[in-house]
Amino acid sequence: MRDFLLLALSLALATPALAAEDEIIVTGRGLSAPPGTAAYGAVVIPRDRLTSEASGRIENILRDVAGFQQFRRTDSRAANPTSQGATLRALGGNASSRALVLLDGVPQADPFAGYIAWSALAPERLGSVRVTRGGGIGPFGAGAVAGTIELESAGIDDLPRLAGRALYGSRDSTELAAGLATRLGQGFVTVDGRWDRGDGYVLIPATQRGRSDVPAAYDAWSLGLRAVVPIGGDAELQARALVFDDNRLRGQIGADNRSRGGDAALRLLARGRWGVDALVYLQLRDFASGFLATSADRNTTTPSLDQFKTPAFGLGGKLELRPPTGPDNVLRFGADARYADGRTNELFRFQGSAFTRVRRAGGSTLTAGLFVEDDLTLGRLTLTGGARVDRWEINDGRLDEQDIGTGTPVQLVAYPDRAGWRPSFRGGALWKLPKGLDLRVAGYSGFRLPTLNELYRPFRVGADATAANAALDLEKLTGVEGGIDWRPLSTVRLSVTGFHNELAGAIGNATIGRGPGTFPQVGFVAAGGVFRQRVNFDAVTVTGIEVTAMAQRGAWSLSASYAHSDARVRASGIAAGLDGRRPAQTPQDQASATLAWRIQRADAALSLRYAGPQNEDDLGERRLPEALTVDASASLAVGKHLRLIGRAENIFDERVVSGISSAGVIDLGLPRTLWIGVGFALPR
Repeated sequence: MRDFLLLALSLALATPALAAEDEIIVTGRGLSAPPGTAAYGAVVIPRDRLTSEASGRIENILRDVAGFQQFRRTDSRAANPTSQGATLRALGGNASSRALVLLDGVPQADPFAGYIAWSALAPERLGSVRVTRGGGIGPFGAGAVAGTIELESAGIDDLPRLAGRALYGSRDSTELAAGLATRLGQGFVTVDGRWDRGDGYVLIPATQRGRSDVPAAYDAWSLGLRAVVPIGGDAELQARALVFDDNRLRGQIGADNRSRGGDAALRLLARGRWGVDALVYLQLRDFASGFLATSADRNTTTPSLDQFKTPAFGLGGKLELRPPTGPDNVLRFGADARYADGRTNELFRFQGSAFTRVRRAGGSTLTAGLFVEDDLTLGRLTLTGGARVDRWEINDGRLDEQDIGTGTPVQLVAYPDRAGWRPSFRGGALWKLPKGLDLRVAGYSGFRLPTLNELYRPFRVGADATAANAALDLEKLTGVEGGIDWRPLSTVRLSVTGFHNELAGAIGNATIGRGPGTFPQVGFVAAGGVFRQRVNFDAVTVTGIEVTAMAQRGAWSLSASYAHSDARVRASGIAAGLDGRRPAQTPQDQASATLAWRIQRADAALSLRYAGPQNEDDLGERRLPEALTVDASASLAVGKHLRLIGRAENIFDERVVSGISSAGVIDLGLPRTLWIGVGFALPR
C-alpha cells in the first residue's frame, strides 16, 4: 500500500508543463451515446448534484431518480452490505441487484452475492450518472433486467488540481477525502482517497431495546487511481484501479461484518473512422459477517452463524466496434463475457460454547454474448433496434457440511452443471416534433442469472431461516413503454413515461413453514421463526408511470421525480400463497425533489424524498409505514481556495422504519445527522 501511494503521488504531482499548447488532451470518457439512447428515456444526474448531496453517498443521490431502491431503507453506513442490491421499477423483493451498475463500463455487482459496494463509489470521483429504467439488455450484457445505472468517472476538466475535504458530524462521525489530478503529457492521472467513520446510532427503538443493543458503528476507506494516455491518432488507453475496506457493526456486539476488495480495469477507446471500445477487468472480493440469536428481552445473544470468509473472483471484458456508416446511421456490434467464482465458508450450529459444524458452498457462473445494434436517423425520426444472444453456464456448484469435532461429513452435495442459450431484443423510436416536443416508444427483453449466493447459500436473520435453491432458473424480462419529453424552454424539461414490465421467473423468498421444526438445509427453526426458500415465482408484473421535471432560472434550479407502480406477484405451487400480492420491499409510490441555488462563492440545496408504505415480508403480514425525509447542504467560500461546508440529513428527525422482524422488532433508518467541515480546492 505504501508503494502504491508513493507512485500515485509522484504521478499526480508531476509537472503539467510536459504538454504543449497545441497538443490534444484526451477526455477519459467513453464513446458517445448513440442517438437512439433517448428512445429509452434515460435520466442524467450531473456533477453539480453529485457533489452537493447531504449524505455524500452515491446510493442516496440515486434516490433522486424515483423508482430506484435498495432492499432496505438504510444506506452503506448501517445496512448489511449483502442487502445493498439495486433495482428499479418496483421489481424488488430481492437483495441482489436487478439493475446493472457500471463504472466506466465495468459491472460493479459482487461476483458471489450480487450486491453493490456503495461505500467504495465516492460521488466526487464521478463526472455524471445516467440511469435507464427498463430498456433491456442491449449492448450492456446480462443483468440489466430492471435497467442500467452508468457511472462515469470525472475527466481532467471536472477536477481541481488538488482538493480535500474534512467534515465532523453527529455521533462522532468524520469524513475525510482528498484528490489529486494533473495532466501528464497529453494524458492525465488522478488519485483520490476517502475515509468515513462514525459511532453510529442504535438501530432499535428505545421501547424495544435491551442490553445487547449498541450503536451501529462504521469505518470504511477507499483509494482510487486512474490514468488516461493517448496512444496515437484518436485512440486513448484508460487504466483504473480501486481498493476498499468497509467495516460495520449491525447494532450488536458480534454482529459485525467486513467487505473488502479491489478492482482493476484497462480500456482502449478509438474515436476515429472506426469507433472501438475494448475493455478487460478484474474483481477481487471478500466478505465476512457474524450473526446472532437474540433473547426475547434483547438482553443476551448467542452466536448463530459465523460467515468468516467469502472470497469471490470476477473476470470479464467487452469489445464494441462502430464501423463508418455515414452521419445518419450508427451501427455497433461486438461481444462481451463475464465470469464469476465464489465460495462461502461458515461456522454454524452453535452448541454449548462453540460452533459444531462448518459449511462451504459456492460455484461459478459464466455469461458470454454477441450483440448488434443500429440507430438510424430519418429527419425528425430516429429508429433504434438491437439483438444479442448469450451463452450462460452454472458450474461447479457444491454444498459441503462437516462436523468440526469428528470431521464427519454431514452433507456432500455436488449439483449438476447447467447451460443454455438466451436471445434478447430491444427496439424503439424517437420522433422529434416542433416546439420542443419528443415522442418515444420502446420494447425490450433481458435476463438475469441467479447469483451464487441465491443458488447455494442458506442463511438466517434472527429466528427466520431461508434455504438456497440450486435449481433456480433465469429471470426473464419483457417490457414495453412510451413517453413524452417536452422542452418548452431550454431551461425547462418535463418527461412522462408509462410502462409495463413482466419479470418471468422472478427470484424471491417464499414462506414454506413455521417453527418450531426442522427444515432442509437450515435445520431447527424455533417457535416464532419462519422457514422460507428461494424460488422462481411465475412472474412479477409491474404497470406504472414515471414523471421527471427540471427547471432552472438564474442561480436557482429545481428537479423532481415521481414514480407510481402497480406490482403484483403471480405464483403457484409452494408459493401459491403469494399469488396476487404486492412483492416484498416495493413501495407503490416514490418521489424526490431538490431545490438548489448556486453562485460562484456559495451554493445550497434542499432535498425531499418520499417512499410509500411497503410490505416487509412476502405474505404482507408486516408493513413498513411511509417515510418523508428532508436533507440540506450548503457551502460558502471563505478565501481563494477554502470553503465552509454544512450538511443536515433527516432534518426533522423522521422515524424511518427500514425493517420489522417476525418478532415485531423494528429496525430504524438514519436519524437526524448534522455535519460541519471545510473543503479545499486548488484549480489547475
